[in-house]
Amino acid sequence: MKQVYAPGCALLIYKPELAKKTLEFLNNDLDNIPIHLTCCRHEPNLQNGTQVINTCAGCDRRYRELYEGISTISLWEILAESKTFPFPDYKGMEMSIHDACPTRTEERVHLAIRKLLEKMKIKIIEPKNTRTKAVCCGDSFYGVLPIERVKEQMKRRAKEMPCDNVVVYCVSCIKAMHIGGKKPRYIIDLLFGETTGIGISEPDAWHNELQKFIDEH
Repeated sequence: MKQVYAPGCALLIYKPELAKKTLEFLNNDLDNIPIHLTCCRHEPNLQNGTQVINTCAGCDRRYRELYEGISTISLWEILAESKTFPFPDYKGMEMSIHDACPTRTEERVHLAIRKLLEKMKIKIIEPKNTRTKAVCCGDSFYGVLPIERVKEQMKRRAKEMPCDNVVVYCVSCIKAMHIGGKKPRYIIDLLFGETTGIGISEPDAWHNELQKFIDEH
């Protein structure tokens, strides 16, 4: 089975260097995995039977649902089974998890994320609405509701998190948890021992930046 690595638009905007580090690890740990830079919102032009390794929950859903003959596996599932990845030790630090909307039905992803956190010695404090019952961070309401109501949704979801530190695996969820007053911890930052940056967080500015990148790729 042919595999490609699709870091996704949001990660390439956020920290392209982490996309590069991830690709280097995959090439050392698995095989010669090519990078796929075409946005999942465009025809991927991948051969039938290709499996896309992804870091973006939206990519996972779109490749899985929109393109015939294409399957997906998250980077988190691969790393959760890795015997060689150098997992950092967070010494029992307590964190909550916000599960991304596009993977709400994908328990394979939920399990992998939690396995990774356990490998990093992070104590998980689950919110009430989690895994298959997770509530949107608020970003999905962008373009549907006025901006202030979008932010209200973000604050409402963030308030459900028992811990100030909240693990996310979607870049837009970083913005939402920040607006909601929490400290987002992006899973790929945790894995590589980096702090999570917020960058542009205002919904209009963030979505304009994202759309520009999508149009170019």
